[in-house]
Amino acid sequence: MISRFRTAARILIKGEPKRKSRSPIPPITREEVAEVRQFFPREKFFILGHARSGTTLLMRLARLHAEVHCNYQAHFFTRKPLLKSLVDSAEIEEWLARKSNRWNHGRDLSPLVLRAAADFIMERDAAREGKTIVGDKSPSSVIHGQVVCDMHSLYPDAKIVNIVRDGRDVLISERFRNFIEESKFLTAEDKRIIADLKTDPAPFSDGRRSIFTEIFIRNIASRWVNDLTETDAEAEKLYNENYHSLRYEDLLTNPFGVMKKLWAFLGVEEIPNSLEADVKAEMSSNPDGEWQAQRNEGIAAFLPKGQAGNWQKLFTARDKALFKEIAGGMLAKWEYEKDDNW
Repeated sequence: MISRFRTAARILIKGEPKRKSRSPIPPITREEVAEVRQFFPREKFFILGHARSGTTLLMRLARLHAEVHCNYQAHFFTRKPLLKSLVDSAEIEEWLARKSNRWNHGRDLSPLVLRAAADFIMERDAAREGKTIVGDKSPSSVIHGQVVCDMHSLYPDAKIVNIVRDGRDVLISERFRNFIEESKFLTAEDKRIIADLKTDPAPFSDGRRSIFTEIFIRNIASRWVNDLTETDAEAEKLYNENYHSLRYEDLLTNPFGVMKKLWAFLGVEEIPNSLEADVKAEMSSNPDGEWQAQRNEGIAAFLPKGQAGNWQKLFTARDKALFKEIAGGMLAKWEYEKDDNW
C-alpha cells in the first residue's frame, strides 16, 4: 500500500513516466495490406544489390517498359535513418497505439503510417508517368539481411530483385569512386596512391603496384560476402517465388534476354520485341561514367567504367590472395570461379 501511494504521489507531481524507447514496430497484417491497396493499388518491387553492382543500370533498363516505373535512392530500408525512423519513438508509439484513439481499432497504426508514406512517394511518380508497376532501387553495403526483414514487415506483397556483380570488380569500382569523389575517408596512404597513380599509372596496370590498401580489401570484400549471404538467404526465405536474382555480367552479355525475364517476373502484360532496340541504346549510354569524367577526368580515364573483368588488369598477387581468403567461396557460389585456382 505504501508503495502504491508513493507511485500515485509521484504521478500526481511529475506525471506519467515516459518510456525511453518504443516497442518493436509490428509487421503489417494481411488485412491491412488489402486495405492499403485500395488506395495505392500499383504493384511494387525493390531492386537491391551491393553498391557498385549495376543497380543503376538495371533501374534505367527496367523503366524502359511502358508498364514499369522505377526511381532510385529512396533508401526506405537500406540507409539510415530509414523509413521506420518516422515512428521510432515511445511518444509516437503512445500516440498511434493509444486506446482512446478510435482510429486505430486497438492496434498500433505505425506500420500503416510507414506503408502509406512509402506508397505515396512511389505511386505519385508512377502516376505522372502513367505506369502501373513501380519500384525503387536502393543499394546497400552495410545493413544486409535486415533490409529484407524490414521490407517484408511492410511489403510482404512486393517483389524483390537482387543484382549481383563479381566482388573483385565491385572492389575496384568502390575504390575508384572514392578516388574520383575524393572521399573524406581517404587515408594518407590512399592519397599517396592517388598521387602516384596520376604521376605514373603503368605500375598499377600490370600487377606491380596495388591501388588498394589491405584494410580496404578486407573491408569491402567482407561487406560483399555478408551482403550476398544475408540478402539472398532472407529473400529466399521470406519472398520465395517473389524473389528474383541476376548477375550483372549476364546483363552485359545478354541484356534483352535478362530484361525479358525480369519484366515477366514483375508481371507485365506484354514484352514487345521493339524494346530490344531501346535496351541496346540504353546499354550504350553511361551517364555515371560521364559524371565521373567531369568530376576527375585524370583518375576516371584510367579505368573503363562498367566493364566486367577489370580486376584481371589491376589485381596484384597480394590482392588475389587476400580476396581468395575472404571471398573465394562466394565467387564459386555465384559461378564466377570454379575453385581458387585463379
